[in-house]
Amino acid sequence: MRSDEIKTGYHRAPNRALLRSLGVTDKEMNLPFIGIANAYNTIVPGHTHLRQLAEKVREGIAAAGGVPFEFGVIGICDGIAMGHEGMRYSLPSRENIADSIELMVQSHRFDGVVGIGTCDKIVPGMLMAAARCNIPAIILTGGPMLSGHHEGKDTSLIDIFEGVGKVAAGTMTEEALCDLERCAMPGCGSCQGLYTANTMACVTEAMGMSLPGCAAIPAVDAAKLRIARETGEAVMTLVKKDIKPRDIITEKSLKNAIRVDMALGGSTNTVLHLMALATEAEVPLTLEDFNILAESVPHICSMQPAGPHSMQTLYHAGGIPAVLKRLESYLDDSPTVSGKTILQIAKEARVINAEVIRSSEHPIHVAGGLMILFGSLAPDGSVVKCAAVPQAMWKHTGPARVFDGEQPAMKAILAREIREGDVIIIRYEGPRGAPGMPEMLSPTSALMGLGYTKVVLITDGRFSGGTRGPCIGHVAPEAAVGGPIALVQEGDRIAIDLFEKKIDILVNVPTLEKRRKNLKPHTRKLTGVLARYANTVEQANMGAVQR
Repeated sequence: MRSDEIKTGYHRAPNRALLRSLGVTDKEMNLPFIGIANAYNTIVPGHTHLRQLAEKVREGIAAAGGVPFEFGVIGICDGIAMGHEGMRYSLPSRENIADSIELMVQSHRFDGVVGIGTCDKIVPGMLMAAARCNIPAIILTGGPMLSGHHEGKDTSLIDIFEGVGKVAAGTMTEEALCDLERCAMPGCGSCQGLYTANTMACVTEAMGMSLPGCAAIPAVDAAKLRIARETGEAVMTLVKKDIKPRDIITEKSLKNAIRVDMALGGSTNTVLHLMALATEAEVPLTLEDFNILAESVPHICSMQPAGPHSMQTLYHAGGIPAVLKRLESYLDDSPTVSGKTILQIAKEARVINAEVIRSSEHPIHVAGGLMILFGSLAPDGSVVKCAAVPQAMWKHTGPARVFDGEQPAMKAILAREIREGDVIIIRYEGPRGAPGMPEMLSPTSALMGLGYTKVVLITDGRFSGGTRGPCIGHVAPEAAVGGPIALVQEGDRIAIDLFEKKIDILVNVPTLEKRRKNLKPHTRKLTGVLARYANTVEQANMGAVQR
């Protein structure tokens, strides 16, 4: 056991003395030591219940013959951080989480580790740490929030964001928005739709790093407590059999995760996180792989925000095992932390509601829900949730409306200075330029709330999983490193074509080169975490990992 390095032999008497001060018994000294990385806190709705889940994980570890040791991990609520300077700190927290788990695991020589988290950067950070440390590991995701209910309709956080646009448009009163605000989010758990937090939970299960069914179980359901206990027991099996994350996180399993992502029409952020995870696990993966898989896998679940179904609805329809069953013929068989292979899980699953989880013969769309676009505006790629783009906007050419940052763009949107047909360019919001590649749910939701239907939004930053409409993010290279998006001027014609997977600036090369010679990149004065991050972060097409 790795933990023997801190507890075996006379020369480890000082180490053992410290362990005994914790209440560790003689018998426990001979058992595997298991770390529990818990993202519990009382500011993030998706994390506020994790302390109770951790207790069940501890019970499971102890019952299966291990000794649990719990430690804390930070977690940022992107919804609370959205729309102001705080959002620049969200993506950098992913690296902090991975680093902090690595520090704890390696310092204390744990034999295995359980990651307990929900939300956008926490689960990716835990997966990255698992691949990096490569000791037996399993992830327990905290589960989605129940749907809100307002005037006979299910509601979620996105209704609030879009309500801001409706107030600006004069179609909703502030009092009505306040009423909606009070009932849209009824309790603990990750935001209700297939936004980034829940998409990451789904792909974690699909790649085999959490137990079958874990992703969709609501945070408040007793089934979540039961699977927490089973997760504690399962990590002990992994330790005894010496099954490590890199045995599970392989090219096959990552491609299975992408296939499930495509079938669900998940968040664009999963492209960023899966690329980062592939880097940590040393698995070959490119942006083009996403397009290749998207073309072969149908979009079979119409999930919020593009469709009507919440995670709660997906759970009652059979959850991710049922999705795997529908995709059985598309999947590569690979091991999972449950001891079953992914195809065994698929074969044993049952589709309870065929309207929610459709067959491949009757899909929502014949191709997957995400798409990578390349072209003169994004030579190294960009990402769009094509499942959330109306067919009429799959091909569009319009004049650029250029903004150096999210706030001036938001001001122009709310002031109704944007016209139908415009292509909004928000730049200097990339990994290095922002820094931190902030999500932009506020401007995209404002556009929806104001009733725009023919406006494209393009950015070198990111979009929330709650974004819908023709919104293209992760443009690489970003403006801060001299990418073509930095050369766009007001009124330039921008063309997008999702049918051809293209995104272009319709300006000739000599003109662009002349602009490049006169380019003075926008810079920010940075200190602390953001300064260190900006100096070390790679581009979005590389997963925005730190060098």
